[in-house]
Amino acid sequence: MSDGRHDEHSHPDEHDPASHGREPLTGVDAGELHGTVEELAAALHAYVETAVGVRAEFGAREADEDPRVLALEGRVGALNARLYDLLHARLGLHADLTGMTWDDGDGDADTPVEPGDHDTFHLGFVVELPPTVSDLTLDAVIDLVDDGGAQIAHTLAERGYVVGEWGAGRGAPVLLDDDDDDEDDL
Repeated sequence: MSDGRHDEHSHPDEHDPASHGREPLTGVDAGELHGTVEELAAALHAYVETAVGVRAEFGAREADEDPRVLALEGRVGALNARLYDLLHARLGLHADLTGMTWDDGDGDADTPVEPGDHDTFHLGFVVELPPTVSDLTLDAVIDLVDDGGAQIAHTLAERGYVVGEWGAGRGAPVLLDDDDDDEDDL
């Protein structure tokens, strides 16, 4: 499809010279972008209302797996993907709008660290197939990322760090469980 719109089996032209060029981009109609943001906001509000209701009926583990909650999580994810695709196609941006960052507020770069202190680190890639015919697949990328993760974990361990866990994923950051969460599950 060459008009830059989605259908079920194609993505917008990710290399449009205007949206991906070095020149400022003017005259962009932001209507569809704002419409998608409004749909996303409505889906998030629906998620909160549904999650509150489901949680009033069930425990946390059951609520996490409730089909109503899962359906709305899927809807939010699809709208996030649509917003990403629109921002990419229309503006050439690789918007990281779904990442999570916690501001500890009291963290200070000059505060000395203690043995056992830990943090999480993430590395992400945007990978696309070459414009020519090849035998490369996007499915094969996860194997390379996994191999790289294993090498990084090994290097960190060789330098004296303790790597309690690590993971590789496709499409979204891998969420690692904190030890504190495991204690709550006992």
